[in-house]
Amino acid sequence: MNFVEPIRSKEDIKKVEQYLAQKSLRNRLIFVFGINTGLRVSDILGLNVSDVLHKTHVEIREQKTNKYKKFPLNTKITGLLKTYLEDKELDEPLFMGKKNGRLHRSQVYRFLNEACRACGVKSRIGTHTMRKTFGYFYYKQYKDVALLQRILNHSNPAVTLRYIGISQDEIDNSYTNFEL
Repeated sequence: MNFVEPIRSKEDIKKVEQYLAQKSLRNRLIFVFGINTGLRVSDILGLNVSDVLHKTHVEIREQKTNKYKKFPLNTKITGLLKTYLEDKELDEPLFMGKKNGRLHRSQVYRFLNEACRACGVKSRIGTHTMRKTFGYFYYKQYKDVALLQRILNHSNPAVTLRYIGISQDEIDNSYTNFEL
């Protein structure tokens, strides 16, 4: 498995989101959902319309860990959902593929890579980039590694910092700002 990175620039995030908005509301929503919730792509794609329709919080069992998770939907997600859900049935998958089945992670990988390439994002991109981007900016804003560790369900804070690339950023910054 290749190591992927977060998108570390809010400007790049905005460019990718705008690019996706021009192509597909579904793809934009998946991206926005991923970078605002920190869910794994398997959990995002496992959602049904009933999990989000008229809800303030999403409650799931994570597929990888089988742990219960509950989190609020922010206004950006709820605004996009309002438009996206207009013609959806309550019992259908939230994100459908072209063949009327649940969207597959490989399709998310393709559109995400296409968008990042088109926008000049140089990070190594994969579906996990959305989760890592959430973690990166959450940590930058709150500096609360213990809470982020709980949100991401990591075993310890060092794993969380390495996961989102903060450790390397801090090392790079310390070298750049150190001179004798």
